[in-house]
Amino acid sequence: MRMATRLLPWLACLLLCACSSTPPRPEIAATYYLVRHAEKAPNAGNDPPLTAAGTARAERLSASLAQVPLRAIYSTATTRTRQTAAPTAHLHRLAITDYDAADAAAFAAYLRHTHSHDAVLVIGHSNTLPALARMLCQCAVEEMDEAVYGIRYTVTYDGKSQPHLQVSRD
Repeated sequence: MRMATRLLPWLACLLLCACSSTPPRPEIAATYYLVRHAEKAPNAGNDPPLTAAGTARAERLSASLAQVPLRAIYSTATTRTRQTAAPTAHLHRLAITDYDAADAAAFAAYLRHTHSHDAVLVIGHSNTLPALARMLCQCAVEEMDEAVYGIRYTVTYDGKSQPHLQVSRD
C-alpha cells in the first residue's frame, strides 16, 4: 500500500506530461534575399568593379544582414556581384558560390530543394533577378530599371502557404 501511495503522484505527473502539448509556433521555412549588385564603374569593360558608392552599398547590405543566420551566399561569376557579396560573406564566414543566372527556373528549383529551411543571399543583375524572384514566389514581379541600385527582393516560405514577396530599396 505504501508503494502505491508513493507511485501515485509520479504516475499523475507522467500522465499530465503526456497530455500536455506545446502550441504550434509560426516558422519561416526559408528566406531568399535577392539583391542586385551595387554600383559598377562605367566604361570599365565587360567585367567592371564596384565604384566607391558601390563598395559603400555592399557594406550597408552586410550590416543590414548582420543578424540574419545566412547559410549560403550565391553570386554570378562577375567582379561586381562578387564584390557586392564579399562584405556579407566575410561577416558570416561563408564562401561565395557561383551560380548560372541564365536558367532562373533551374536555380530556383535548386534553392528550394537545397535550402528549404535556410536564409540565403543571392547577388545578381537587373536583367536576371526579376525572373528568379518570379520563380521563387510564383507571383508577378516587375522588371528592374538598370539605372536603379539598392533593390532587394525578399522571398519567404512558411512551408504551408504561398510564398511571400517583399520588394525594398536601401
